[in-house]
Amino acid sequence: MTTIRAAGLSQQDGDVRKFGMSKEGVIARQIMLGVVQTAEGLPLYHEVFDGNTAEVNTLKPTLEKIVKRFPIKRVIAVADRGLLSSDNLDDLKTIKLPGGGQLEFILAVPGRRYSEFVELLAPLQTSRFAQARKETVAEAGWNQLRLIVAHDPQVAAEAGAKRDRLIQTLEQQAAQWAGKLDDQDTGKRSRGRKLSDGGARPRFYHEVCEAHMARIVRVDLKSELFSYSIDEHALAHARLMDGKLLLVTNAADLSPAEVVKRYKSLADIERGFRVLKSEIEIGPIHHRLPDRIRAHAAICFIALILYRVMRTRLRAGGTAHSPERALSKLRRIQHHRVTLNDSQPVAGLSAIDQEQSQILAVLTIKKPTLSTQLTLL
Repeated sequence: MTTIRAAGLSQQDGDVRKFGMSKEGVIARQIMLGVVQTAEGLPLYHEVFDGNTAEVNTLKPTLEKIVKRFPIKRVIAVADRGLLSSDNLDDLKTIKLPGGGQLEFILAVPGRRYSEFVELLAPLQTSRFAQARKETVAEAGWNQLRLIVAHDPQVAAEAGAKRDRLIQTLEQQAAQWAGKLDDQDTGKRSRGRKLSDGGARPRFYHEVCEAHMARIVRVDLKSELFSYSIDEHALAHARLMDGKLLLVTNAADLSPAEVVKRYKSLADIERGFRVLKSEIEIGPIHHRLPDRIRAHAAICFIALILYRVMRTRLRAGGTAHSPERALSKLRRIQHHRVTLNDSQPVAGLSAIDQEQSQILAVLTIKKPTLSTQLTLL
């Protein structure tokens, strides 16, 4: 799912342009576009939703449409962190494929729910992850499902170092203000406006919130004096979660490494959305009528299919060209028709170099010829 900005202020019957939270984090008039792609990035299906549609409510109905439309024997739904909820898990378990098989899924656990898995992660951290020097994958059971945990020690070290620097910066700021307050109590003068405990508390709390450290650095807003503390339990919990990816799945025959690999293929799916918004330029949408908006989305979806097919063929042909680069090269092939005074028109085709010939061959497209071009005039 992604959001596509929509222009205009008019209202239409059945309008799909609604105000909602965009991917950029602002409220905007938009539509929601859902795209289903294979693990290899080939688009299969798309649908336009109202701009204020909740993403979690689209998964089950979309999957039901997919399994009815395509003769699929096995489906493993891979979804990002925003789609894991208790209701979604219950709904996914009830979906049956046309052949009677059960829908399988791989869902990422959102960071806000990591606290539910502390008891499961603590023994894995001690036995598997503490001494790891490269990415390590482990498995545990959770609510009759498989919990796959991938730990990257390098990412963990970087996250821990960044947090320690933030805490150190906040403590230095707090020490500076505490020292100024102590000096004022002893009658020592200092430059700048006078500081009070009531003023230091909210200012420091704001700094802590801006650094996203409110769970670890606890500011006592009810105390008469300026004070704070480090929540060691929360700090230990954060260190436990550093560098970890948590996945929930019911796919019984996939190894933990295969589950992680299938989830990471989502990065390529996200690239498809970036192509829609950049190269294909799907938005902003300037249509008013819902049918025209859906038609616009359908044309852009077809363009995405062509883009992905081009990319697949270019990779299979061993070329280093991206679809954008290949099209840039092919655009240099031009057909010209010139008429001088009252003479017969003269037609010509620009020379096709070796690189362009290779791209055309890889894409299984015939070279343009002068006679073929003339029949189109």
